[in-house]
Amino acid sequence: MRDIRIAAAQFEHRDADKSYNLGRIRELTRRAVAQGAEIVCFHECSITAYTFLQTLSRDELDVLAEPVPNGPSVAALNDIARETGAVVMAGLIEREPDGRLFKSYVAVGPEGFLTKYHKLHPFISPHLTPGRGYHVIEIRGVKVGFLICYDNNLPENVRATALLGAEVIVMPHVTGCTPSNMPGRGPVDPALWDNRHRDPVRLRREFRGPKGRGWLMRWLPARAWENGVFAVFANNIGRDFDTIKPGLAMVLDPSGEVLVESHALDDDVVVALLTAESFEQAPGRRYLRARRPELYGKLVAPHPEGHRPVTSPGWRLAYEAEDPSDGLIGRSG
Repeated sequence: MRDIRIAAAQFEHRDADKSYNLGRIRELTRRAVAQGAEIVCFHECSITAYTFLQTLSRDELDVLAEPVPNGPSVAALNDIARETGAVVMAGLIEREPDGRLFKSYVAVGPEGFLTKYHKLHPFISPHLTPGRGYHVIEIRGVKVGFLICYDNNLPENVRATALLGAEVIVMPHVTGCTPSNMPGRGPVDPALWDNRHRDPVRLRREFRGPKGRGWLMRWLPARAWENGVFAVFANNIGRDFDTIKPGLAMVLDPSGEVLVESHALDDDVVVALLTAESFEQAPGRRYLRARRPELYGKLVAPHPEGHRPVTSPGWRLAYEAEDPSDGLIGRSG
């Protein structure tokens, strides 16, 4: 790889307000480019917003969805990329010609559309189709892989993407501060967000404690360290339907060290210099060479008879019925 500056952004999106959200993407891209960024990464469903999707019917979701790359939102991203000279990455709901809906993440540059990736483990709506597989592409002299939110919670996905040659893995999220049975975790009082400018200390403690950063630090640095890759974590901040999200946009190096992160209680963007030297010296590169695939048959063995993959968050979705026996609980969409 070569040395490159990449930005991770955070902003408070508005549900189904694509025009507003694209406006924030434009402004934060400008801010990142002013700091030298060549690639600017935004969070999962940053164009459409996210958590409210669980309340939408199939028809309502279809209205929100767009074709990629020939839809209006990708056209708007193209305009932002041409204006700033940067590669811009953002998320939306994609409708394919056969009618299937995907959680899609797209990358565009001044030259136009570059690529897209479909989330492997969607769960926010039963009407979304899981992605077909991993994706790594060279962008501006760097091999970039993509994994969206829950995809990164399965170590196998990050390892497989690294083995495909990724040097940088872009990890757009909408996460943190959700109901949980883990000690110290759970939602944040919306009143703390509303009062953040008068009393920032209480909210910052919530965001940086086990509800937010403390949870991320359990696993995010490990994904970078064990695979020897840079990790670009973009997340939303503020109100997201019925939750408050903590932001915490950051970039980690291949040793799992945080290069930059946002401490802002507002829309923000952070820019990191990713160097070829730190990539080449990462311990994870040695670990990849030490692998013994002949021992790993169990990792790719079929699920036991009658068992299927289940993707579910640790919190109840709006489309789930009260009776778990109906089969909807935790189903993958």
